[in-house]
Amino acid sequence: MLRVIGLLLLIPLFDIVLLVTVAIPFLGPLVTVALVVLTALVGMLLVRAEGRATLRQIQQRLAVGELPTDELIDGGLLIAAGAFFLTPGLVTDFVGLLLAVPFTRYPVRAATRRWVVQPYVDAKTGGFASGQVYVGGFPNDDGPAGPGPNGPDGGSGPGSAGGSFDPDEATDVDFEDNDEN
Repeated sequence: MLRVIGLLLLIPLFDIVLLVTVAIPFLGPLVTVALVVLTALVGMLLVRAEGRATLRQIQQRLAVGELPTDELIDGGLLIAAGAFFLTPGLVTDFVGLLLAVPFTRYPVRAATRRWVVQPYVDAKTGGFASGQVYVGGFPNDDGPAGPGPNGPDGGSGPGSAGGSFDPDEATDVDFEDNDEN
């Protein structure tokens, strides 16, 4: 997560460096500002048109009873593209253009599905959504395949203190005797 935040902070920094060292000396300040504003406006028009097309595809998929998974990912990528277009700079406008154009959005969508959506769904459903269900024990567990005399993880659980379970030291709780007010 820190890498993503670091990357998101480095993109505007690189954008500022590019504007100050390359664009302003060669193009001039007025032309650079006009170029940044023009790319943002054209990009927002592109995101608007693609968003409408994606919404239409979502409605068509829902009308026939299918799940619009690709279209929902496209919608999220178009929201990110709009945010990149609103951020002033040439690098962020280029990244926004990559996310807004359909044929460059396809590999980003595939990568998003593989490295973001699928691991998230697997973590939330325990593997049931993608078919990665563990049978016969817990994943990454070298101990016994289930609860035993030492607990589910071989005696290193929160109440075992590394030793074995002694039934003579256990306490019995009787909830019926606590009815006194």
